[in-house]
Amino acid sequence: MGELDGRVAVITGAGRGIGREHALLFAKEGASVVVNDLGGANDGSGTDAGPAQEVVDEIRAAGGKAAANTDNIAEWAGAKNLVEQAVAEFGKLDVLVNNAGILRDAFIAGIEESQWDAVIAVHLKGHAAVLHHAAAYWKAKSKAGEQLSAAVVNTASASGTTLPNAGQVNYGAAKAGIAAMTLVAAQELERYGVRANAIAPIARTRLTLATPGMGAIFGQEVPEGEFDAFSPANISPLVAYLATEKCPHTGQVFAVQGGSIQKLQGWSVDKTTETEGPWTITDVASRLGEWA
Repeated sequence: MGELDGRVAVITGAGRGIGREHALLFAKEGASVVVNDLGGANDGSGTDAGPAQEVVDEIRAAGGKAAANTDNIAEWAGAKNLVEQAVAEFGKLDVLVNNAGILRDAFIAGIEESQWDAVIAVHLKGHAAVLHHAAAYWKAKSKAGEQLSAAVVNTASASGTTLPNAGQVNYGAAKAGIAAMTLVAAQELERYGVRANAIAPIARTRLTLATPGMGAIFGQEVPEGEFDAFSPANISPLVAYLATEKCPHTGQVFAVQGGSIQKLQGWSVDKTTETEGPWTITDVASRLGEWA
């Protein structure tokens, strides 16, 4: 028996990289998987039904259950179609893994509006859109008296949590937003029997290889038989665990890379200064000057 026997999962951006590894492992562990991938380039341009279908074919060849989907999850209607397809083809939805993403790196002074909008749309709106439609489905099921044990796994990034990266103001902002969205979702969806967590993965993908300076790190060849710390396959066991029916975790963000898993915490108070009356600029300058 697999750890995900009987579960139905939607995984976005599952045609390549980390998402592909998620889909293959989920299917191996007994889940029915809807493999979503628009099939675009690194920057989100273009479409190609091939990547999603190839993963589905691989899953089916191994005896698993899967269906391909090429809807654009950055659009409300596309996200709705994706959720509805899972329910239509496999009878229900238990797990949502939001993984789809693109890159259009630029420095703040030179970023174009289209670069900002595209990354925010795919990452932040893409997470929100599918999450919205999945949540509406689960809410209706819960209100009808069904006991749920559903799970959401969102994909943040070190770029938006612990390691801000120059040149990724759009990407980092979107990923930080996804981490915050996850915490809100965990609070809102608990009443319906739904858990929500996020991961901040580091792995070799076409996006990381395309990031300036990262190719020298992620592109190094690993001798056969040695542990490949940057393999995207290292990320998926955590995601599969978070998707299991009995997993107790919710409202958490986990950094994961190679053989390491870390539980992250968000903004916390470092120092405090207080006054018993109104602040003056001079007071603020004096107090905060002590922190510089």
